Amino acid sequence: MKLSVVIPAYKEQGRIGPTLQKMSGYFSKQPYQWEILVCIDGSPDKTAEVVQGFSGSIPNLKIFNNPQNHGKGWVVRQGMMNATGDVRLFTDADNSTSIEQVEKLLPYINQDYDAAIGSIEVAGAKVNEHAQWYRRAFGHWSKYLIRLVAGLWGIHDTQRGFKLFTAKAAQAVFGRAKIDRFGFDIEILAIATNLGFKIKEVPVVWENAGDSTVSLSSYFEVLKDLFRVRWYLWTGKYNRD
Repeated sequence: MKLSVVIPAYKEQGRIGPTLQKMSGYFSKQPYQWEILVCIDGSPDKTAEVVQGFSGSIPNLKIFNNPQNHGKGWVVRQGMMNATGDVRLFTDADNSTSIEQVEKLLPYINQDYDAAIGSIEVAGAKVNEHAQWYRRAFGHWSKYLIRLVAGLWGIHDTQRGFKLFTAKAAQAVFGRAKIDRFGFDIEILAIATNLGFKIKEVPVVWENAGDSTVSLSSYFEVLKDLFRVRWYLWTGKYNRD
């Protein structure tokens, strides 16, 4: 098996370094092949310089330094489509779901699931929460609307940035995706469900440091994207690559 890990990065100069160190240390002890793809989303800080500083010490590191900002969905799609792994994980640059928890997801791929996704809304999950109250409130109530509108009632947590796909599912799903920003999580699950792929929701431990670069307005952009997903499902735009 070969595992690809895709990390989208925007304004992550202070967090991406420790994350790469932890990942490199973890994967160096694993029996399978691996690669890390960092997709930098036109970041105005020194994120690119920090990542490039690891190019000599992490031999399986690939860097996509995009000069313009496109959105998290765009760069995750870039990484997943350029990955070469048999299984492909995308995860956040702050390691909020620690990388060793991929061990919770991998067994389900061997049980004929096409995707396994980290969740904080199923039994066994744990959250160390430090976010602002409005983020917690918005996240709590919006999940019901997301599940209803996107046809994902069976999935309790669509927004966790820790999702594992087989290469076949990744190519089919991300090859059809259209949303470039934060609503992409909803979209890829809706596409996967629409295509008949099996998805397993797995409890994880999530550390929310509360210093997210995501603005409040981004939450409302997600809701706009939600209805775009519903429209694309109705009009069959996901039925072709």
